[in-house]
Amino acid sequence: MSTYTLAIYLLLCTGLTQAFYLPGAAPHNYAEGDNVDLFVNALTPMRSLTNEKVNSLINYDYYNLNFQFCKPDGGPKKQPESLGSILFGDRIFNSPYDIKMLKDNDTCRTLCLVPNVTGEEAKFINDRIREDYAINWLIDGLPAAEMKIEAKTKELFFDMGFNLGDNEGKHQNLPALNNHYEIVLRYHRPTPETFRVVGVLVWPASIGGVQSSTPNCDSRNAQPLVLSEDRSQAIRYTYRVSWNESDTPWATRWDNYLHIFDPRIHWFSLINSVVVVILLCVMVSMILVRTVSRDINRYNAIEVSEDVQEDWGWKLVHGEVFRSPSNPLPLSVLVGNGSQLAAMTAVTLVFALMGFLSPSNRGSLATVMMVCWSLFGSIGGYFSSRVYSSLGGTNRRKNAFITATALPTFIFIIVFLLNFFLLSAGSSGAVPFGTMLLIIVMWFGISAPLSAIGSYFGGKHGAIQNVVRVNPIPRQIPPGPKYLKPWAASLLGGILPFGAAFVELYFVLSSLFASRAYYAFGFLALTAGVVALTTATVSILFTYFLLCAEEYRWHWRSFLIGGGSAFWVMAYGLFYWATQLRLESFSSVILYLGYLFLISVLDFLVTGTIGFFASYWVIRKIYSAIRVD
Repeated sequence: MSTYTLAIYLLLCTGLTQAFYLPGAAPHNYAEGDNVDLFVNALTPMRSLTNEKVNSLINYDYYNLNFQFCKPDGGPKKQPESLGSILFGDRIFNSPYDIKMLKDNDTCRTLCLVPNVTGEEAKFINDRIREDYAINWLIDGLPAAEMKIEAKTKELFFDMGFNLGDNEGKHQNLPALNNHYEIVLRYHRPTPETFRVVGVLVWPASIGGVQSSTPNCDSRNAQPLVLSEDRSQAIRYTYRVSWNESDTPWATRWDNYLHIFDPRIHWFSLINSVVVVILLCVMVSMILVRTVSRDINRYNAIEVSEDVQEDWGWKLVHGEVFRSPSNPLPLSVLVGNGSQLAAMTAVTLVFALMGFLSPSNRGSLATVMMVCWSLFGSIGGYFSSRVYSSLGGTNRRKNAFITATALPTFIFIIVFLLNFFLLSAGSSGAVPFGTMLLIIVMWFGISAPLSAIGSYFGGKHGAIQNVVRVNPIPRQIPPGPKYLKPWAASLLGGILPFGAAFVELYFVLSSLFASRAYYAFGFLALTAGVVALTTATVSILFTYFLLCAEEYRWHWRSFLIGGGSAFWVMAYGLFYWATQLRLESFSSVILYLGYLFLISVLDFLVTGTIGFFASYWVIRKIYSAIRVD
């Protein structure tokens, strides 16, 4: 497939990812009167219309005792979920709502009457309303949503989740609890006797007054329900179901949910990134094709038999450039794990572009990432072993063991500590013990053995032969410019790759921390390709500058320069915290910083690996083309 064809294909996939279903998924057909199940999910913080900042990162179980929501007969029953769904905080249960297809239209019904809500429980609920928490329901795989209008384009869209209460119209400095739900179900009729759910809308309302068992669904003139924190009181929950026929077919029912806010930002960012990477590629081409080629021709034109042969520029270090660096073991381990992560990212993006990771398949993104990480352990072991051998390492068993265990252990320790904070905060987002055990089995039972197998084959293939001889005595390194110091070069080299991705990074962070679904995988895939190419070209440029400055210790520096964007990702994450989040609890702060640190570490490993391999490839190319005495 040519580059042009691939680019056209990716651009087409950008549009297709707005609403694309898992191939082979079948719609659920209902007959009139069939039961329509309503499942409840964890409560999550959301952005309100007046407050653009998210106030918390703690999810709460819908049936948390402090909420006092109505429970089904026989108690709530947990629904089966995928590994990724659990990791992303989904906790799905059945509910007592009784909904029949096209039945009980516009009938006001009482869900239950909670006779005694204590002041302590009322304070817990009021605090969650102040933090703009949202209730999340699922009907036929579709999330319940509120219909909203985008301020800029005036377009209608479905905002997933709906408010637990009203924090604006405060009464005696207390918010109002929404205890009535107007449920509007949109259905499509593919055949006269078949019905399919294509939309779920909810308008919550607060109805105060006497909380008797008589249903009252008229919220127009009702006083809001304000929960007193000084005494106990009753709450009556009511709901009304309305059925609206829609022309939207089942295959495109997600179009209203998957709304891209100002898509011009994505295109502007992508075009800007492409322009930057083209300029970088031109610069590298000029250096490699003109400068380096001219130097090579000049060196090769000198007669080897001449008594005096003067070297200059990068050729001065031809006898040092393949010298084994300090600490080759940790460098090879980082490169191996970075290769494994890069392969996982590439395959995950391919699955996303093909539609396998659509929002209709909950948790599929995290599930595919975990499975690919485990199965690609052999890639990490292979590259780590070959790089270690090429850098002069001899303890291959130690290399294989650390490659297979170091990164999973490091990530598991951080996730375990973050899970502890979630448990202490009473969050439903805490990963259950069984899921943690499954992850351990996947990492150390699948990934580690595959990594050992990859290390075996990498050691069997052996080291990559150097193209020039290494001098027995190390050469002295003259003082170089300040911008080529390791940390300065890393920060400077990371600016351009970060600049190519920071717009998409905003949407990714909003998806992770602000309960916004991310689905523009076409933009993400193109951005990832641009970032990889930018990282490679920047690393090559700085490595060339290092060699011209007679600095032959390029191994660690190329990795640090390639991974320099991770420092800017961390800095941008702190900026995002200051501008988009208002985290008041200590647990939320620790969670955000912990997850941001993990994101930065993983980005450092992937981009650092790209920088190392790009520099290694170019160095072998240019030094294999010269004639050395």
